[in-house]
Amino acid sequence: MTEPGSGNVRVRFAPSPTGYLHIGGARTVLFNWLLARKSGGSFVLRIEDTDRTRHVDDSVQKILADLRWLGLTWDEGPEAGGDVGPYFQSERLPIYNEYLAKLLASGDAYYAMETPEELQAMREKARTEKRVLSYDRPNPLPTIEQGESARKDGRPVVVRFKMPGEDITVHDDILGDVTLASGQIEDFVIQKSDGFPTYHFACVVDDELMKITHVLRGQEHLMNTPKHVAMQRALGFATFHYAHMPVIFNMNGSKMSKRDKEKALKKGEPPPEIDVNDFRVAGYLPEAVVNFIALLGWNPGDEREHFSLDELVKTFTMERVGKTNAKFDREKLLAFNTNWAASLDFDRLFEAFCDYLSVATDIPQGVRDADEAKLRDALKACLGLRIFPDVVKKVGFVFAPDSDTEYDPKAVKKVLAKNDGAGFAMLELVSAKLETLADWSTSSIEQLIKDVCEEKEIKMGNVAQPLRVAVSGSTISPAIGETLVLLGKDSTLARIRKCLTIRDTQ
Repeated sequence: MTEPGSGNVRVRFAPSPTGYLHIGGARTVLFNWLLARKSGGSFVLRIEDTDRTRHVDDSVQKILADLRWLGLTWDEGPEAGGDVGPYFQSERLPIYNEYLAKLLASGDAYYAMETPEELQAMREKARTEKRVLSYDRPNPLPTIEQGESARKDGRPVVVRFKMPGEDITVHDDILGDVTLASGQIEDFVIQKSDGFPTYHFACVVDDELMKITHVLRGQEHLMNTPKHVAMQRALGFATFHYAHMPVIFNMNGSKMSKRDKEKALKKGEPPPEIDVNDFRVAGYLPEAVVNFIALLGWNPGDEREHFSLDELVKTFTMERVGKTNAKFDREKLLAFNTNWAASLDFDRLFEAFCDYLSVATDIPQGVRDADEAKLRDALKACLGLRIFPDVVKKVGFVFAPDSDTEYDPKAVKKVLAKNDGAGFAMLELVSAKLETLADWSTSSIEQLIKDVCEEKEIKMGNVAQPLRVAVSGSTISPAIGETLVLLGKDSTLARIRKCLTIRDTQ
């Protein structure tokens, strides 16, 4: 690896615009970004949008939003510009065609004119003969003139790269030397019948022209690299640093896939978070997500686990990226998030909370419409939270109209109705005292409850729990003094009165 401070490191992340950014892709971005920042180099964002069948129109903006949420900004690319654009592959077709012509002229690529039916017949034959399908190179190869003529006639013509008859060794900065024996990769398509280049070809051309020096990607791409090295040699390009990072698996050993969502929905289960946006909508902090994924395949060499982005830049080295596949422990991520929520400056925590409210789909309207001051007070009352939905669950009732309060039958039975309605009786007693309370503050309310407990020789819960059920409808809320202050005196008394009206129904 190039030493930090050299300033000539150029890395890239090149997503396909097919949806939100996968969490594994976010780990790839992070490691590339850290290497660029550590070395004083550049991080390039390139959009690989040549597969038009999978293109999703708003995906680019989704990916950009995901990266910004994580705090991983790019030096060159969409919206940032740069000297080696365009940064959308769909805008670079003349460039690819120029290099495609060179490969055709040199004999390192050729037109292939098999129809889909002929290719399917090859597959069927291989299946019948119980062998792995391998494309049979035509002999003799079609000429350039034959290929262009066939294409003009409307035939489904592609261009294939002619693999050299030699072993290809790739030096990997994580895995060491990886050799692919001659004949293990068939001649592969580098230009599709629609005229667009395949990923393999466009990637090689762009990495050269965009002056990329290091390619960091997942181990699932390892078998693609010999193809790329073969094309680099044929085109006279340099071969740069490659590093293939550990794959991220679920705890059960299965690969983290977007299909996990579909499987869960078919079973009637809540879908797991897979994309970066899933974690954002689920109420995680970007600081926690970045910190967590940094440790998937990399370790700092000591026992530390808590890292900000700045601390990661100082500590990160590719030499400490391992070969072993990583497992995505959701319980550990939750613990990370809990710790980050406790350690962040309150203003930053509130900013993140507001972002969550803006993207989550199940936020009550009253919470969405609440003023900033009340939202701040609500968040302060919920410090110690794990994820932001905890806040909404704990204080959402505060933002609803008093008349909308609904009572959990189990809570009513357990807290209010048992012991001949002792909870209801306590509400009557305490509401009268609250009505005359002039200083509606947390300390005054808590002192009032303490006085009632001493007077009646009862525990705090015998007063606080009936109040909690009366004002929230359940047994969940912040500390009772903070809860009543959040509600205000009028709403508190109105809800107690409403609760007392259900006594006769129990």
